[in-house]
Amino acid sequence: MLFRSAGVHLVINLAASNVLARQINAGARVDLFISADDAQMDAVARQLLPGTRVMLVRNQLAVAVPRASTRSIRQVSDLLDTGVRRIALGDPESVPAGVYARLYLERVGLWSALRPRLVPSASVRAALASVERGAADAAFVYRTDLSAAPRARLAFVVPVDDGPPIGYPAAVVRTGHNVSGASQVLDVLRGAEALAVFRAAGFLTP
Repeated sequence: MLFRSAGVHLVINLAASNVLARQINAGARVDLFISADDAQMDAVARQLLPGTRVMLVRNQLAVAVPRASTRSIRQVSDLLDTGVRRIALGDPESVPAGVYARLYLERVGLWSALRPRLVPSASVRAALASVERGAADAAFVYRTDLSAAPRARLAFVVPVDDGPPIGYPAAVVRTGHNVSGASQVLDVLRGAEALAVFRAAGFLTP
């Protein structure tokens, strides 16, 4: 296993990046923080060990639809179809995936037109779950999310050059339980073996 050589036991806390950032600033004893955007990492900058912040991997925005859907959505303009009534996304005010989606829609000039159909969710996974339940006709997610969503399928991926840059910064938290162990884990995550796993999962390496 990747972390056996590091000699550390991992306890993973998964949540939207803005939620994790609030926990860290509230005093949660976290050793390593991996965020889905730079803004949330900036929000905890005072809690980080200087010199440890790195860009771990990158991703792409994608649009997911229910697997059983027969509607043809192959590009962003197809979301204007009158049959697309509800589009889920992470909260565009705070959830990184939602912020990225808003930036993209603003860039292509469709934010205002689609805004009445947008349904903010507490996280990108919640947005994807809405599609899987049939509660939304489409959702803005990360390309890598689709591998864990058997009841959803990929409609289209936003090309890297068209969408906002999506990166996952990581850093050691200076107030954690085990700063040395966290540094070891971060070194492993930046190594060739881990990067190969990330690439196989659909992530882009910096």
